[in-house]
Amino acid sequence: MLCLVENHSLPRTAAFFDLDKTVIAKSSTLTFSKSFYQGGLINRRAVLRTAYAQFVFLAGGADHDQMERMREYLSMLCKGWNVQQVKEIVAETLHDLIDPIIYDEAASLIEEHHAAGRDVVIVSTSGAEVVEPIGELLGADRVVATRMVVGDDGCFTGEVGYYAYGPTKAEAIRELAESEGYDLSRSYAYSDSVTDVPMLAAVGHPYAVNPGRGLRREAVLRDWPILDFNRPVRLKQRLPGFSMTPRPALIAMAAVGAAAATAGLVWYASRRRTAAAAQAATG
Repeated sequence: MLCLVENHSLPRTAAFFDLDKTVIAKSSTLTFSKSFYQGGLINRRAVLRTAYAQFVFLAGGADHDQMERMREYLSMLCKGWNVQQVKEIVAETLHDLIDPIIYDEAASLIEEHHAAGRDVVIVSTSGAEVVEPIGELLGADRVVATRMVVGDDGCFTGEVGYYAYGPTKAEAIRELAESEGYDLSRSYAYSDSVTDVPMLAAVGHPYAVNPGRGLRREAVLRDWPILDFNRPVRLKQRLPGFSMTPRPALIAMAAVGAAAATAGLVWYASRRRTAAAAQAATG
C-alpha cells in the first residue's frame, strides 16, 4: 500500500493523475457530447461520430498522430462556443455522467495519497471546463488541463492557448514542483497512455494504469509497476464513503477548453478515409 505518512521536515510531495482511463473509465470530454448536443453546441452527426470516437478510445486509446489531429479539429470545432454555456452544461450533468464511471481503485489511491499528506493533481489533455469540475468532485488540490483562447465576447476564438499533452505535461509538473516545493523524486504519477511517458518519467514513483501496448512495453522496459483498474463505482456507494466535499482548487493552470469533447470526430473521419482508400485500391 502507498499510505506512508509524509515526513514534514522533508520537501512536499504530490501524486499526479492522468484522467481518462486512469481515474475514470471513459474519455471525460467525449462523455459530454450528448449534453452538448442537447445544449445546441453540436449537431446530431457530431454525437454519432463522438460515440464512434469513444469506442475507438476505449478499444485502443489515442496515439500521437490521433492526438494531433484532435488538437487541429478542436480549434475549428469550438470557435464561437459560449464559455459560460459550456460551464453550465457541465455543471448540470457532471454527477450523472462522471460519478458512475470513476474507478474505485483510483478513488482509493486518491484517499491514500491525501492521508499520506500528498497533494493530488489531475493532469489532463481534456479541456479545463470539463476537468476542473471533475477535479473538484474528486477532491483534487490542483488541475492542469488544455485551455482555449476566449474572446472579449466570452466565446472561444478557435485558438488553442495551452495544450496539456505529452512533454507539456512533464513541463507543467516540473513548474508546479518549483512553485509548490514538491520533491518529484518522491512523488507519484499515474497514466494509461504512452504519450504520458515524459510525465511518468519525471517522478520517482511512476505507475502504468490500464496501459495500452505502447505504455505496457515501456513499463516493462523501465520496470514500472502496472496497475489494472476495472471497478467503476459511484463515489457515494463506496465503503468507506469517499468525501464528496471538494478540496479547494488552489490553482488552475488551464482556464478553458471543453470543446475537446468532440475532437474525437477526427478519428472517425480519418478511419473513413482510410477505409475508402483501401476499398478503392482493392476494387
